[in-house]
Amino acid sequence: MAQLSKRISERAVSVWRIYALIRFTIFLLVYIIVCFLLMKFDGPKWVVFLLAVLFLADLFLFVLLWPRWRWQRWRYDVREQEIEIEHGVWIIKRTLIPMSRVQHVDLKQGPLLKKYKLASITIFTAATVHEIPALDEQEAEKLRHVISAFVKVDDRDV
Repeated sequence: MAQLSKRISERAVSVWRIYALIRFTIFLLVYIIVCFLLMKFDGPKWVVFLLAVLFLADLFLFVLLWPRWRWQRWRYDVREQEIEIEHGVWIIKRTLIPMSRVQHVDLKQGPLLKKYKLASITIFTAATVHEIPALDEQEAEKLRHVISAFVKVDDRDV
């Protein structure tokens, strides 16, 4: 099996860490409320300890490690006849999208991606939607045009 050559931007790690911190902050608020209620109503102290351990494990795994692992395993390749995407940390998913199935391509950029000068490409087929996340803005725009050109060439071949 050939190794895919292109990677998403390494700045994706920072963006994914910020998203994880937002989720982590929500988890922290729930943790504080649960601990407060347990203390107020004389709940078991071991539950507070267990929640603290889960809280710290979540911080370590999903904020510090997971975004880096996710970035290291993201690969894609765009060829004239197909788009190949590979991603996943523990379970690797490889997807091959024939250009003949591509209906349209969107470029997506939320406020956080914009701050880091990143954008995501969304590829629509009749069956599903695929995304190549966190590309450099210029690379994303170029890739959108390349895929669109390949799709138009493929349409003329039909």
